[in-house]
Amino acid sequence: MNAYEAYMRDLAKQMREELTSHDFTSLESADAVNDYMQSVNDDETTFVVINSTCGCAAGLARPAAVTVAEQNDKKPDHKVTVFAGQDKEATQAMREYIYQVPSSPSYALFKGQELKHFIPREHIEGRDIQDICMDIKDAFDEHC
Repeated sequence: MNAYEAYMRDLAKQMREELTSHDFTSLESADAVNDYMQSVNDDETTFVVINSTCGCAAGLARPAAVTVAEQNDKKPDHKVTVFAGQDKEATQAMREYIYQVPSSPSYALFKGQELKHFIPREHIEGRDIQDICMDIKDAFDEHC
């Protein structure tokens, strides 16, 4: 591992922990993603956060995800995260289930393996955090 990769891994550690310290499971390999997605029951919901080191992930995406996942009356059965740019194979594997234009940060809500809702980066970046929270809340209320 070169110095840049080591620096980015250390930097991303605290960004990953913003989610994992709130009961998100970090899927860090393609096998972990595929094993998880194959094991989830058809009637269970999963909220996926595709994490990133960018400013909109730090100031908007992670805080909104944690807030709604903890405070909303209707919650997904599971919360998982992959980290774009850090866990490249895991992120690519998750994106194969999402079938949308790849973007990070982004959110996906599944019922079983069926994608029910997707919020791409362009609906996160530059928006008010309360609006992002309402988008997630609406998805939870409809599908969870």
